[in-house]
Amino acid sequence: MLLALRALFWTLALPGVFGFYLPWTLFDLGSVEIDASNPRHLLGLVCIGAGTLLLLACIWEFARRGRGTLSPVDPPKHLVISGLYRFVRNPMYLSVTTIVLGELLLTMSRGLFVYWVIWFVAVNVFVMGYEEPTLREQFGDDYERYTRAVGRWLPRLSPYRE
Repeated sequence: MLLALRALFWTLALPGVFGFYLPWTLFDLGSVEIDASNPRHLLGLVCIGAGTLLLLACIWEFARRGRGTLSPVDPPKHLVISGLYRFVRNPMYLSVTTIVLGELLLTMSRGLFVYWVIWFVAVNVFVMGYEEPTLREQFGDDYERYTRAVGRWLPRLSPYRE
């Protein structure tokens, strides 16, 4: 129960803020009138929904397999290479990217595009400067094998098997 509450807190605090709160607050997504006959709007809604479901699946794997959360201060205790992690090393960040892409399709906002670019650059710096070195130190050869087989951003076509 405590793990579920921690996971919920960090979900709201991290991807909740960067994927939903900031874009909806800064770029007024709440005022967008959805036009069901507009293919761009429909695709945007599909991206937001799919990104959200994929993100929740990743958070579930972190709790279930890793016994931790998505926060760097409360990380998984075990290397998570199941679920979507069998295809790509950073599916949570890609899920948030999918959500923001959907929001971008709804608004066609240049400001939101710039927001996404800044966010993605910051994520890359964080992943390469902190996350990957920390995981190498914590999980050693298991993580090294995983990084050689599974891409950081481009998904594999077939699932990774240990």
